[in-house]
Amino acid sequence: MRVTGFTEDGYEHICLVLQELVDSGQETGAGVSVWREGREVVRLNAGWADAARTRPWRDDTLVMTYSLSKAFVTLAALVAVRDGALTLDQPVAAHWKEYGVRGKERTTLRHILTHRAGQPRFPATAADLDLLDEGGLRDSLAQAAPEYAPGTSLGEHALTYGHLVDGVLRAATGTTLGAVFHDVVRPALDLDAWFGVPDRALHRVADLEHAHPEWPERLHAAPWLQVPHGALDLGRTNSRALRQSVFGAINLHTTASTTAAFFSRLTAEDGPVRRLLGPELHSELLTSQVTDNDEVFGTRLTWTLGFVRDKGKIAKGGIGGSAAWWSRRHDHACAYLTRRMDDHSRAARIAAALGDDLSVVGED
Repeated sequence: MRVTGFTEDGYEHICLVLQELVDSGQETGAGVSVWREGREVVRLNAGWADAARTRPWRDDTLVMTYSLSKAFVTLAALVAVRDGALTLDQPVAAHWKEYGVRGKERTTLRHILTHRAGQPRFPATAADLDLLDEGGLRDSLAQAAPEYAPGTSLGEHALTYGHLVDGVLRAATGTTLGAVFHDVVRPALDLDAWFGVPDRALHRVADLEHAHPEWPERLHAAPWLQVPHGALDLGRTNSRALRQSVFGAINLHTTASTTAAFFSRLTAEDGPVRRLLGPELHSELLTSQVTDNDEVFGTRLTWTLGFVRDKGKIAKGGIGGSAAWWSRRHDHACAYLTRRMDDHSRAARIAAALGDDLSVVGED
């Protein structure tokens, strides 16, 4: 199948790389978008959006991005800080009373947003809960002891990130993660992105597939993704129920163009993210907060509030291969969103063609 879309002069090689990935079978459905100087210079569609291979990937195809979702959860949390309902360094138990037990009394929102809250996975007591039991999963985190003292170690909060932020928002503001994202963040940033895909957009959602049947078991992060069951199960991830739920750590559904456009404006001093958060919180969002070995992925990472940062980029990746980044060296943004769940080698090839190094993006 031929890759469709457009590339401006000087970017034609991106299409060639993507076509090679399709022709070799490494990619079966993906979108690529590159933005530079306020405009989209690459928009490419590859392969199919559905498992039956009847729907070609289109400009408006939505795909579940896994941990790319976390960056947008962070924004919802910071809106509450902007509004004075929360602070980054006050114990969240000042609002979420049930949470302040068993060593979590001093856990802060900053600990949560930088993956140092000591809850990188749901506790064993959540093993029998359904993947979509929001209240039960939230309560399991409130009742559990942290795996380490908050602030003393680092491990991406693989499945728990959204439920933790949702719990804090509910307690401090009386509203939910989903509501803050859809009522405030989404319109302010003009995002074609959804926690809970509406009925009218369900026909645009791509079906996920595993590159290999044994792929989930090969993951370094597998132990952090097993409770509750179903986060990598195609029967659940491709279900209408999950697509229309809010599972903040993993199930934002969006397009490549929307994601790349967001990253292209992320650092701008006159951009929509800064206007949404204000100068002080915008600086906090992008500032390096902690550098350490991330136990979930066995990789040394520098986290901001919700992003991975190094000398070359500000980025976020999702398990299965989707990734997006702002290149600090080349002043462009790129998103590679895929439905074929494998490693990040495909996104890395696109990055290399742009002169970027995608060796560390953060994933789960």
